[in-house]
Amino acid sequence: MTHELKPLPYPYDSLEPYIDKETMEIHHDKHHRTYVNKLNNALEKNPELFEKKVEELLWDLNSIPEGIRQAVINHGGGTYNHNFFWSILKKDVNPEGEIFEEIKKVFGSFEEFKKSFSDAATTLFGSGWAWLVLKDGKLEIMQTKNQNSPISNGAVPLIAIDVWEHAYYLKYQNKRPEYIENFFNVINWEKVNELFMSSKE
Repeated sequence: MTHELKPLPYPYDSLEPYIDKETMEIHHDKHHRTYVNKLNNALEKNPELFEKKVEELLWDLNSIPEGIRQAVINHGGGTYNHNFFWSILKKDVNPEGEIFEEIKKVFGSFEEFKKSFSDAATTLFGSGWAWLVLKDGKLEIMQTKNQNSPISNGAVPLIAIDVWEHAYYLKYQNKRPEYIENFFNVINWEKVNELFMSSKE
């Protein structure tokens, strides 16, 4: 079964004014769609791989034939990363729950976490992502280049910020730090806490 572009789980203007409607339309309908289409194109050479979910492809990259492995990393990662990104966005949800307490415990304070996460997103050279993940049972901030995904390294994503320019350039131009600062207004902490709790089961 070919992979399909999942609908955005809320209206395009839901994250205004922090992420604008036009960016969401282009980001989801154009960029995300292209990753899904190119993943399907790559898998046509090995149609048995269509039986696997995109997560399963990324969990075990060594099982992917070498001739399409990089395409799966790029376009499977682009498909998965964006699906995850949309799922943890919601405006005006206060940080709370067990994940909030764990963040304060691990990083010293929420402000220290915010600074470390923002630094990771700001200093990533070129295109990619910054993540809060659970790795070996511990919270960790991680950078990935391009569309590489932390699940390929055994990490469980909890928060992701897309710092490819197409994620913010229409509104913020070259002001990536401003986009990152405003990103904290659209983290769905209820979803993040749900992911954290399920990852511990």
